[in-house]
Amino acid sequence: MKQLKNKLQLLFVVLISGFGYIVSCTHDNSFPPPQAPSGFVPTRGTNIHTPGSMTAGNINEWKLDKVHSSALWSTSYVAASGLLTGRFNQFGMHDVTTPKMLNYVTNGQPLLDSSWAFYEADPTKTYFNGYVQINTSNTGEPGRDAGCNVAGMGTTPIVAGTQNLTVTNLAKIQTTKVEYDLLSNDYIVTLNLTWQGKLAAPLTTSIVGKLKYVPKANVNGTYDVFGLQLKFQFNCRDYGITSTSIADKIDIECNMNFHNK
Repeated sequence: MKQLKNKLQLLFVVLISGFGYIVSCTHDNSFPPPQAPSGFVPTRGTNIHTPGSMTAGNINEWKLDKVHSSALWSTSYVAASGLLTGRFNQFGMHDVTTPKMLNYVTNGQPLLDSSWAFYEADPTKTYFNGYVQINTSNTGEPGRDAGCNVAGMGTTPIVAGTQNLTVTNLAKIQTTKVEYDLLSNDYIVTLNLTWQGKLAAPLTTSIVGKLKYVPKANVNGTYDVFGLQLKFQFNCRDYGITSTSIADKIDIECNMNFHNK
């Protein structure tokens, strides 16, 4: 009888321990929303930046400083441990609707960089549209840029003096939601990426990225500047890119600088 009692006690302990383990595991996998670090206090200001008509000399109208901005990409080189990197030489901040998907005979910006607004204290009012010309991908290796990159990404070679914003040469982003990042002074951005790649028609996918605001500062008492840095990642296989030389995931970093000259 004593032996039976001991066995029952042992079974009871095992059951209680097992129940505790199950409860603890269930709690650990509930994935609660991220919380701000202890003691974290946001230091966001109230700056508002909009392009207006982009009138030169109007200090209340902000202009994209393309010369000092960049649209960068990077991905793993599948056969090695290093990265493949590059940039797009031609890009802008405009909502390129279907009627505007044309070849523009110009060496400058084909469309005004005016499709954006930034509200530091109210991200619900912040939005931006952007685009890159795929055939201007620049790795620093001309043979690759004008060769396998053009063919591999389903576009056409550069034509001198022409800005190619046609559907097969255009990748676009458009924000659908901007909100505070609870873990930093940055912002979480949900955006649509539209690109045809090597598909028969453009595809739009929803992506989440991170936006950093570089606050307004004055330059030598003459004009003001500020910056927006956007980072996101997408899967190039979604867009029909089959090259075995690159990984599935492509990292994009957009560094946009503005001035009010």
